[in-house]
Amino acid sequence: QVQLVESGGGLVQSGGSLRLSCAASGSIFSINAMGWYRQAPGKQRELVASSTSGGSTNYADSVKGRFTISRDNAKNTVYLQMNSLKPEDTAVYYCNTVARIQRGGPDYIYWGQGTQVTVSS
Repeated sequence: QVQLVESGGGLVQSGGSLRLSCAASGSIFSINAMGWYRQAPGKQRELVASSTSGGSTNYADSVKGRFTISRDNAKNTVYLQMNSLKPEDTAVYYCNTVARIQRGGPDYIYWGQGTQVTVSS
């Protein structure tokens, strides 16, 4: 199994910054992609940013230019630097990874427990 542990959420004023971290551990053979999703009250979970093992990144239009995803592959860790935060960024942020636990095996999707980000106006 693979475990994801997130950290870095909290309360920040509009215009402020936060950095989220997510470390993957367990029986990992390889990690293909890591990313961040968020879910605000009453809304569906949505992709915020993702990063593939090849270095490609993808961002939601609402965060482009403000958020930056990065990875430390040696540590199986993904980060989300969030700048110029807005009240509409308030949500629970979930780390996500697509990983294999054995050579030649299938990819599995794993989720973290979520970390609350609250942006006050």
